[in-house]
Amino acid sequence: MEIQYISNFGVRTEVPQIKVKYVLYARKSTETEERQVLSIDSQVKEMLQIAEKENMEIIDIRRESHSAKDSGQRPVFKEILSDIDQGRYNGILTWAPDRLSRNAGDLGSLVDLMDQAKLQEIKTYGQTFKNSPNEKFLLMILCSQAKLENDNKSINVKRGLRTRVEMGLWPGPAPTGYLKEKRSDRKCETYIDPEKGPVIKKMFEKVAYEKWSGKKVYNWLKFDLNFRSAYGKKHLSLGNIFRSLSNPFYYGEFEYPRKSGNWYKGKHEPLITKELYDMVQAQVKSNTLRIENKEFAFTKLMTCGLCNSAISADEKFKKLKNGTSNRHVYYKCAKSKDHNCSNPPINETDLIKQFEKLIDDMKVNELKVRDKIKDEILRFKKFNTSLLGKSTNIQIDDIDIKNYVKFILKDGDVQEKRNILENISERIILKNKNIFL
Repeated sequence: MEIQYISNFGVRTEVPQIKVKYVLYARKSTETEERQVLSIDSQVKEMLQIAEKENMEIIDIRRESHSAKDSGQRPVFKEILSDIDQGRYNGILTWAPDRLSRNAGDLGSLVDLMDQAKLQEIKTYGQTFKNSPNEKFLLMILCSQAKLENDNKSINVKRGLRTRVEMGLWPGPAPTGYLKEKRSDRKCETYIDPEKGPVIKKMFEKVAYEKWSGKKVYNWLKFDLNFRSAYGKKHLSLGNIFRSLSNPFYYGEFEYPRKSGNWYKGKHEPLITKELYDMVQAQVKSNTLRIENKEFAFTKLMTCGLCNSAISADEKFKKLKNGTSNRHVYYKCAKSKDHNCSNPPINETDLIKQFEKLIDDMKVNELKVRDKIKDEILRFKKFNTSLLGKSTNIQIDDIDIKNYVKFILKDGDVQEKRNILENISERIILKNKNIFL
């Protein structure tokens, strides 16, 4: 500890000088306005030169890429505060005050540590802030100024976006089938992509007039047309297709922000009519409701033996003479990897019969199945005791595990069948109406 001598009316007073140990903190903001600020490596290099020149003791170098706009959202900064509180170091070396804080919460944490004398000094490229009232006040002013700049920028950006949408200009990336104008005099305007626009229009028409499903559209775009996103990197996913089909931008209107209830008439040229859009929505809604009500026991548990795609399922109803109908479930290749896969579908009844024959050759995870059987026995005992006034001595060892699995496959509900097959360790292959391990 160094001794500093201070003269008071000719009397020399010894005041202990606390040695400052620094942590070098470099932060690169993710905010747009700071993209041109020194990078993290440049900050570190400059700060180390200052430390060497002024003989500063650097205990640690910490880097972070999180924004300082919101309080408590920077894990590295929070660790630094904790280390200072525990006495690991008592000084911070950083490029500028706004590297430390652009919000009142983090600024308050720094000032509190200075008030407790745990943080003795904050040194930046051009300034030093010691634990004194005037310098702490200056630090708060500079950090508050950075927060003011953030707040004003947010207001200005929102005002600019509001102005654009009121002019009918979509402020985000152009939807698939459109392109953004690159000319400065037509900034933010969109125009129909001459290559992809007609394909998107045809997609709407096929759903509306030919009643195509989303899966059929997906296969058509991917396998028949090799259609890709606007940047040409990826095929459109099934989710992207449905989002496009429900985007009102294509008939000339848009909502901004989404789900805000604020609708605007677009300046861009519509790709389809409002009538065509409404027809597609009715078709998509009917398909979605039909799909959501379906639950199949053996989907996601088998793989196509011809093309290695997943196995999907569908149901069909056959009307009987007495007015009722029979429900038939068929499992088939999803054709996600080969649009022309010829693997034929199989009826669920026939599939279960094959599963029953294969159970004896399957390796079943007995531990999980035994736990399930144990729960069933316990429930059965409670039923006998509570409702029938009888007790039963049935034990888990009395149950044949594979016979139990066969019983669930035949008489269990959809979820029970799915759960029981998840305990089978072998990979299940469906090929030419036959299953293999």
